[in-house]
Amino acid sequence: MEDLRSLLNRHGFAFKKQFGQNFISDTNLLRAIVDDAGVTENTTVLEIGPGAGTLTRALSERAKKVVAYEIDKNLQPVLADTLRGCENVEVVFADFAKVNLKEVEKELGHYTVVANLPYYITTPIVMRFVEEARLCDGVTVMVQEEVADRFCGRAGTAEYGAVTAAIARKGIAAVTRRVSRNMFTPRPNVDSAIVKIDFSQGGFSVKSEKTYRDTVRCAFLNRRKTLENNLMQSFRLSREQAQSILVALSIDEKARGETLTPEQLGALSDKLYELF
Repeated sequence: MEDLRSLLNRHGFAFKKQFGQNFISDTNLLRAIVDDAGVTENTTVLEIGPGAGTLTRALSERAKKVVAYEIDKNLQPVLADTLRGCENVEVVFADFAKVNLKEVEKELGHYTVVANLPYYITTPIVMRFVEEARLCDGVTVMVQEEVADRFCGRAGTAEYGAVTAAIARKGIAAVTRRVSRNMFTPRPNVDSAIVKIDFSQGGFSVKSEKTYRDTVRCAFLNRRKTLENNLMQSFRLSREQAQSILVALSIDEKARGETLTPEQLGALSDKLYELF
């Protein structure tokens, strides 16, 4: 394959900072991402931000079908070149953040998300699949290393937060590999990591997804305050009510929200749902 920089130069492509474009050309890394995602000949892949199409091509060699959403229409000639002969690839030039996910899922059926996400949209895009998707089997994404650590954080650590708890309710998140900043064109200022979120394993059910989101938001509302105080503030509970709920769940009355596991937050959410 033609050198990535030569390809981009030949098409007169200029990187746009507002789109957070950092492309990958290393063949071994591209295949590793496809491996980590568990893509097979039966997999339909949804890719966001294909960029120069190098990952898209690697996915097409293994997947049943690849549908890629790209916001930058100036990449059209580059992608046409890179993806020549890839009959199972469809590129849609649109801002995925504005796309109706329900309509996309009607077209795709069950699918897996695989993407080298621009850093500025990483969390909103991942959270969209966590909260809205119904037919997504999992998400495998290249993200900024510190974001990867937040996605996979454990209760009581600095990395653990509302995003971690939201992801954990839907599935199991794990870092599959760390990636040096030197693997990208242009070279970003930070290292990256590949995170796989498996929606077919792990996760747990709650009585109300909305109440769970509200409970998680409450737990991390103010890390300096106890969970008891945050409950009083967020759910307008009396101190006695808040204490009673915590005691019923065998949670220390002086515990802070970030020390509760996602499962404990789920149990708290169910208790609050019953109360209201």
